[in-house]
Amino acid sequence: MSRDRVTLFDTTLRDGAQTTGVDFSLEDKKAIAALLDRLGIDYVEGGYPGANPLDTAFFAENRTKAAKFTAFGMTKRAGRSVSNDPGVAALLEAKADAICFVAKAWDYHVRVALETTPEENLTGIQESVEAARMRGREVLVDCEHFFDGYKANPDYALSCVKTAYEAGARWVVLCDTNGGTLPHEVTEIVTEVTKEVPGAHLGIHAHDDCGCAVANSLAAVEAGARQIQGTLNGLGERCGNANLITLIGALKLKDGYAARFDLGVTEETLGQLTLVSRQVDEILNRQPNRHAPFVGSSAFATKAGIHASAVLKDPRTYEHVEPEVVGNARKVLVSDQGGQSNILAELKRCGFALEKGDPRIARVLDEVKRKESEGFAFEGADASFYVLVKRMLGEVPAFFDVERFSVNVERRFNAVGELVTASEAIVKVRVGDEVLISAAEGNGPVNALDVALRKDLGKYQHLIQDLELVDYKVRIYQGGSDAVTRVLIEFADGTGERWTTIGVSPNIIDASFQALTDSMVYKLLKGGATL
Repeated sequence: MSRDRVTLFDTTLRDGAQTTGVDFSLEDKKAIAALLDRLGIDYVEGGYPGANPLDTAFFAENRTKAAKFTAFGMTKRAGRSVSNDPGVAALLEAKADAICFVAKAWDYHVRVALETTPEENLTGIQESVEAARMRGREVLVDCEHFFDGYKANPDYALSCVKTAYEAGARWVVLCDTNGGTLPHEVTEIVTEVTKEVPGAHLGIHAHDDCGCAVANSLAAVEAGARQIQGTLNGLGERCGNANLITLIGALKLKDGYAARFDLGVTEETLGQLTLVSRQVDEILNRQPNRHAPFVGSSAFATKAGIHASAVLKDPRTYEHVEPEVVGNARKVLVSDQGGQSNILAELKRCGFALEKGDPRIARVLDEVKRKESEGFAFEGADASFYVLVKRMLGEVPAFFDVERFSVNVERRFNAVGELVTASEAIVKVRVGDEVLISAAEGNGPVNALDVALRKDLGKYQHLIQDLELVDYKVRIYQGGSDAVTRVLIEFADGTGERWTTIGVSPNIIDASFQALTDSMVYKLLKGGATL
């Protein structure tokens, strides 16, 4: 039996940017685009070029290798030609493989929001699609408010879909923009649409305002649609979008889907699903959802009682899939059993050639558990995990020893009467028989400490000369008077490699220094430094 291809379209960097509390930097967008590309997502929508300087800069070059890098924007405005519309021009100038136009598909919105006629709206769809096609771009059209529009005026909503398709759009996407449509309605409506436009050219874009975005997306596929739009971890405005992480797990692993459909996500990259989910949260400085399907830290956790007893006998008694296939781990909270396979997979991913049964794996697992009980989390700090394992294997030379450090923060009036804050750090390190003392000022205590530490590392200085601190995040791990601070620091070097380290302490400066020194050690190890 032949299998249909379901195409995955990610809009984390555009629709996900509308999440309350989420603000992407340019570096964040680059990192997430790379994660999506490696995962096997077919389309990565990068944002809205021309709408803001960040997105315009992001589209200065193509940011993906395998996925189709996609620019988002509106169809031409009413009352002007497509060649004289600055929004369309910005889309055509963007370094993108595809363009996704958003178009109103509800006649009520056409009249009230666009203040134009239904006929002019159709003209805008047609001419915008044709203009992008003439420039050699693949075209998608998001039919905004399609389901509400169909319920109110099915003939007009369908005319928007048919106009886009007949003008040459590769995909026409049916959007549940308000998120209020239910699965049985999606099934009925998409089935009707497939009578006008082939399902192989139809997509679904569902919001989660009724908690049905994933179910609605699967319902659309059952009814014939072959593209799903969504976001990592369900990011999006209001209640979020369809969660692509959950959808990938369902499509790849559940009966009724796995045997019928192919995805760009392979068995290998499926094993990275948990890591990708948590890395996105770390990039955005968000606490991961412990109870997220497939990838949450509690998704395969079982407490004491009959459930735990059954899981120890056969995990299938209370698990719908094996946690390892999505990169997660089983947790039986009353037992030390489980977990080694996950650590072994992570060790292999990081380049350690340890075989199953090696007693050192158990020691690593115990140390990771101890560290995690203190507040460490290594999912988003690969470099710290690498250094930790290297130390346990006795493969970290004593490159340098920090004998002491101090940081001073002073608030004062400067020479012109302005109130300023100055930070100064002093670091004393021993490199072999040489003692080095460095002082530096910075625009904050961590910056001053970073500059002082890297100012003079003796014979290793040439190996760290190209280091750049590119991101710094702080999270309070425990609240109250016993608060523990978790610091994540991301570095990059001249080769383009990026890595993240973690530090945990009740003192934010001490936590930052742990992460800084781990980064130095990681760079020296990777650079082949010797004593």
